Amino acid sequence: MIVTIDGPAGAGKSTVARMLAQKLDFDFLDTGAMYRCVVLQGRRQKVDWKDEDGLAQIANELVLEFDGTLVLLDGEDVGSEIRSPEVTALIHYAADNLKVREAMVALQRKLASEDDVVTEGRDQGTVAFPEAECKIFLSASAEERARRRVEQMRQAGQDVTTEEILEQQNLRDRQDEAREVGGLKAAADALHVITDGMRPFEVVEHLERLVRIRR
Repeated sequence: MIVTIDGPAGAGKSTVARMLAQKLDFDFLDTGAMYRCVVLQGRRQKVDWKDEDGLAQIANELVLEFDGTLVLLDGEDVGSEIRSPEVTALIHYAADNLKVREAMVALQRKLASEDDVVTEGRDQGTVAFPEAECKIFLSASAEERARRRVEQMRQAGQDVTTEEILEQQNLRDRQDEAREVGGLKAAADALHVITDGMRPFEVVEHLERLVRIRR
């Protein structure tokens, strides 16, 4: 069974998808980590970031596995390294490259064919897995998403204001919706879940009920 969770940045997709996969005993397909692995491999091979074909070749040759919470690139756990600021600053080169995206979708489908999965992103229910048995579009109000982000950043010792985060978030939303490649869009048959005022475990319990109805 394939469960897709799409939605805007800050909706809590990754946290909820990971928790839901554990609860269902499904694999968690971390699509964001996949693009980060392309960038990490590109850095290691000193790719020219303007060479779209060169980056696509790296994506096509990627040897990637997920083992529980581990992200394995060529058998090496790179879970921490792919979250570095250096990789984050370059992620758009992979995410906006059509050939890289095609390679990643093919890899996502291969991994999903091997076991039950929960997968999250922007286009999982529309592009990667249009035939998924359960599609969820997870969202929250702009204010709620900003509040969560501010709380997260302050816990990490960063002094930010809600206004700053809202401005950044609104820009990101517009960019994600306007992307020609992998744009944010809910599948026509997706179940819309608004999470304002809900804690992660409450969202997961609700999603688990939706998934079990469709099994």
